[in-house]
Amino acid sequence: MLSAKSLFQEILDDDASFALFCSIAASGESQGGWENGRIAALVPESERDLAPKIARHGADEDKHGRIFNALMKKRRLEAVPVPPETDYTMLLERHGIGLAHEKLKADETLTVHDLVTYLAHSRVTEQRASEQMELLRRYFADHPDIGRAVRMISSDENNHLAYCHEELLRLARAGHGRSIQRILRECALAEIRVYRDVSLAVMDHMGRLLGWPRAKSAALAAGIHAVYAYERFAGWRRMVSLRMPERRDALGGPATAAEFA
Repeated sequence: MLSAKSLFQEILDDDASFALFCSIAASGESQGGWENGRIAALVPESERDLAPKIARHGADEDKHGRIFNALMKKRRLEAVPVPPETDYTMLLERHGIGLAHEKLKADETLTVHDLVTYLAHSRVTEQRASEQMELLRRYFADHPDIGRAVRMISSDENNHLAYCHEELLRLARAGHGRSIQRILRECALAEIRVYRDVSLAVMDHMGRLLGWPRAKSAALAAGIHAVYAYERFAGWRRMVSLRMPERRDALGGPATAAEFA
């Protein structure tokens, strides 16, 4: 039976597919860590209270990258090159979502509008990350090899999502509500397209590594297209709503250490 659990179990059990999965994940998390670190350094004076939270966000992403690399090291696997068509973070940037890397590499202070753009982009992508990790947590929270990593990353992603909701609501009260809703919608519609394309690319690479028959690959591709159709019709709306989270100031403390050596 084809299910999310059986599919990931198959990827987990094979060294080559597991190395590709962890390499893709580690690359994306490390990229997110760099982006958040640069944003924290360029926060305008009027929003300096936000800088430590952005830095904490970046530290968490860096930690996740180290965790995925440690999971490979634990199985004596080496990281593999990330195929460009599977690079979710870079493809989002190429589609103009979030803050351009050219801007982040400069030393010019960001504007409040830049922070709105950053937080709206993060709210959308953290929704995806939170849902994906919740799925893995449902099936693999007690797994002897990856369970602890899954639980830790899932908790962090939920904190990131809560932080985005709270900060965007604060900025909406400060008069940025229309900009926030516009940017959220643009980000969500672009993200679901990129997520579809990346999912298809990842499954194509996994299929070749694992020797999937054409029928299985076709069924998975059809499922990915069906998810996109739903998200394009209505599912994207879950990514643009804002509500005050139960956990307030979710990124108000120091980042937690990862011990996966």
